[in-house]
Amino acid sequence: MTFDTPALYRLEHETLGWLATAYPDGRIAASLVWFLWRDGELVVYSRDNRKVRNIEAHPQVSFNLNSDEWGGGVLTIEGTALVDRSYPASNAIPEYTAKYAELIERLGTTSEGFAADYSVPVRIMPTSYRAW
Repeated sequence: MTFDTPALYRLEHETLGWLATAYPDGRIAASLVWFLWRDGELVVYSRDNRKVRNIEAHPQVSFNLNSDEWGGGVLTIEGTALVDRSYPASNAIPEYTAKYAELIERLGTTSEGFAADYSVPVRIMPTSYRAW
Protein backbone atom coordinates (compact mmCIF):
# COMPACT_ATOMS: atom_id res chain seq x y z
CA MET A 1 0.00 0.00 0.00
CA THR A 2 1.25 3.46 -0.89
CA PHE A 3 0.65 6.37 1.46
CA ASP A 4 0.62 10.03 0.46
CA THR A 5 3.62 12.09 1.60
CA PRO A 6 2.00 13.75 4.68
CA ALA A 7 0.66 10.41 5.96
CA LEU A 8 3.98 8.68 5.40
CA TYR A 9 5.83 11.48 7.20
CA ARG A 10 3.56 11.10 10.22
CA LEU A 11 4.00 7.32 10.28
CA GLU A 12 7.76 7.77 10.21
CA HIS A 13 7.96 10.51 12.87
CA GLU A 14 5.09 10.35 15.37
CA THR A 15 5.55 8.33 18.52
CA LEU A 16 2.03 7.53 19.77
CA GLY A 17 -0.97 5.97 18.06
CA TRP A 18 -4.24 4.30 18.98
CA LEU A 19 -4.75 0.63 18.17
CA ALA A 20 -8.36 -0.57 18.20
CA THR A 21 -9.03 -4.29 18.53
CA ALA A 22 -12.24 -6.25 19.02
CA TYR A 23 -13.14 -8.51 21.92
CA PRO A 24 -14.65 -11.86 20.92
CA ASP A 25 -18.12 -10.45 21.74
CA GLY A 26 -17.58 -7.51 19.33
CA ARG A 27 -16.86 -4.74 21.85
CA ILE A 28 -14.05 -2.44 20.72
CA ALA A 29 -10.99 -1.71 22.85
CA ALA A 30 -8.62 1.14 21.97
CA SER A 31 -5.09 1.16 23.36
CA LEU A 32 -2.42 3.84 23.21
CA VAL A 33 0.67 2.24 21.63
CA TRP A 34 4.20 2.99 20.59
CA PHE A 35 4.83 1.96 17.01
CA LEU A 36 7.41 1.76 14.27
CA TRP A 37 6.70 2.11 10.55
CA ARG A 38 9.00 -0.53 9.05
CA ASP A 39 9.02 -2.27 5.68
CA GLY A 40 5.50 -1.11 4.80
CA GLU A 41 3.89 -2.22 8.05
CA LEU A 42 3.33 -1.02 11.59
CA VAL A 43 5.18 -2.82 14.35
CA VAL A 44 3.86 -2.64 17.91
CA TYR A 45 5.22 -4.38 20.99
CA SER A 46 2.77 -5.47 23.66
CA ARG A 47 2.59 -7.23 26.94
CA ASP A 48 0.89 -10.62 26.63
CA ASN A 49 -2.55 -9.24 27.44
CA ARG A 50 -6.11 -8.81 26.16
CA LYS A 51 -4.93 -6.80 23.16
CA VAL A 52 -2.89 -9.80 22.02
CA ARG A 53 -5.75 -12.22 22.69
CA ASN A 54 -8.16 -9.94 20.79
CA ILE A 55 -5.84 -9.87 17.77
CA GLU A 56 -5.38 -13.63 17.84
CA ALA A 57 -9.18 -14.07 17.83
CA HIS A 58 -9.99 -11.26 15.39
CA PRO A 59 -7.01 -9.89 13.39
CA GLN A 60 -8.82 -6.95 11.76
CA VAL A 61 -7.72 -3.76 13.53
CA SER A 62 -7.79 0.00 13.19
CA PHE A 63 -4.79 2.21 13.89
CA ASN A 64 -5.23 5.95 14.32
CA LEU A 65 -3.02 8.96 14.94
CA ASN A 66 -4.32 11.94 16.89
CA SER A 67 -5.81 14.82 14.94
CA ASP A 68 -4.79 18.43 15.38
CA GLU A 69 -6.82 20.60 17.75
CA TRP A 70 -9.18 21.60 14.89
CA GLY A 71 -10.03 18.05 13.80
CA GLY A 72 -7.63 18.05 10.84
CA GLY A 73 -4.53 15.96 10.36
CA VAL A 74 -6.52 12.74 10.64
CA LEU A 75 -4.86 9.43 9.74
CA THR A 76 -6.81 6.20 10.17
CA ILE A 77 -5.47 2.86 8.94
CA GLU A 78 -7.44 -0.34 8.64
CA GLY A 79 -5.37 -3.49 8.58
CA THR A 80 -4.72 -7.06 9.46
CA ALA A 81 -2.65 -7.71 12.56
CA LEU A 82 -0.46 -10.70 13.21
CA VAL A 83 0.98 -11.69 16.57
CA ASP A 84 4.43 -12.77 15.40
CA ARG A 85 6.46 -14.14 18.29
CA SER A 86 9.30 -14.98 15.87
CA TYR A 87 9.79 -11.28 15.00
CA PRO A 88 12.86 -9.59 16.54
CA ALA A 89 12.55 -8.07 20.01
CA SER A 90 12.24 -4.29 20.20
CA ASN A 91 15.81 -3.88 21.47
CA ALA A 92 17.09 -5.79 18.41
CA ILE A 93 15.73 -3.10 16.08
CA PRO A 94 17.99 -0.02 16.22
CA GLU A 95 15.32 2.28 14.76
CA TYR A 96 12.87 1.34 17.51
CA THR A 97 15.45 1.71 20.26
CA ALA A 98 16.49 5.15 18.94
CA LYS A 99 12.89 6.34 18.49
CA TYR A 100 11.84 5.44 22.04
CA ALA A 101 15.11 5.83 23.99
CA GLU A 102 13.91 8.91 25.89
CA LEU A 103 10.50 7.42 26.70
CA ILE A 104 12.06 4.14 27.82
CA GLU A 105 14.38 6.09 30.12
CA ARG A 106 11.39 8.05 31.51
CA LEU A 107 9.81 4.70 32.40
CA GLY A 108 12.88 4.01 34.52
CA THR A 109 14.00 1.02 32.51
CA THR A 110 16.42 0.06 29.75
CA SER A 111 15.79 -1.10 26.20
CA GLU A 112 16.41 -4.65 27.45
CA GLY A 113 13.94 -4.22 30.30
CA PHE A 114 11.34 -2.75 27.97
CA ALA A 115 11.84 -5.67 25.54
CA ALA A 116 11.31 -8.12 28.39
CA ASP A 117 8.10 -6.37 29.57
CA TYR A 118 6.69 -5.74 26.07
CA SER A 119 7.79 -9.00 24.56
CA VAL A 120 4.99 -9.72 22.09
CA PRO A 121 5.55 -8.32 18.58
CA VAL A 122 2.45 -7.38 16.61
CA ARG A 123 2.77 -6.64 12.90
CA ILE A 124 -0.01 -4.66 11.23
CA MET A 125 -0.34 -4.86 7.46
CA PRO A 126 -2.39 -1.91 6.19
CA THR A 127 -5.28 -2.68 3.84
CA SER A 128 -6.72 0.84 3.52
CA TYR A 129 -6.37 4.30 4.99
CA ARG A 130 -8.07 7.68 5.23
CA ALA A 131 -6.29 10.97 5.75
CA TRP A 132 -7.39 14.60 5.81
